[in-house]
Amino acid sequence: MVQGKLEVLLISAKGLENTDFLSDIDPYVILTCRTQDKKSSVASGKGTEPEWNETFLFKVSGGVSELKLKIMDSDTITSDDFLGEANVPLEPLFEQGSLPPTSYNIVKEGEYCGEIRVSLTFTPEESYDRDLPEGSFGGWKQSSFD
Repeated sequence: MVQGKLEVLLISAKGLENTDFLSDIDPYVILTCRTQDKKSSVASGKGTEPEWNETFLFKVSGGVSELKLKIMDSDTITSDDFLGEANVPLEPLFEQGSLPPTSYNIVKEGEYCGEIRVSLTFTPEESYDRDLPEGSFGGWKQSSFD
């Protein structure tokens, strides 16, 4: 079972659809690793080729297999627009420990609609339930009170 810390460097995106008619889009990203959500800053006025260069940390345990990146356009008057999403498989990362900046396809309704660039680092955590002496309970000792 994989357990440890996932570090995501959200670098940039390109080729995003401009959903705002009179101005540039203000994109941001919602990063989801299983039940943990993180939100990037809004790249105000950056349009279809935003840069963030922000780092996010996630605790990884259990059978997590992917990181989801949901790209949104921040709007003040109307609700935020969904621009697309990318799913980043984590299995290669768990094997290699880190992945250099890589571009992943952004998809909306099954159609390609841009790319998002991220760098990933995984730091495994030592498991505490291995190699414990017989009768040990992870730091708790049974009382010898009779």
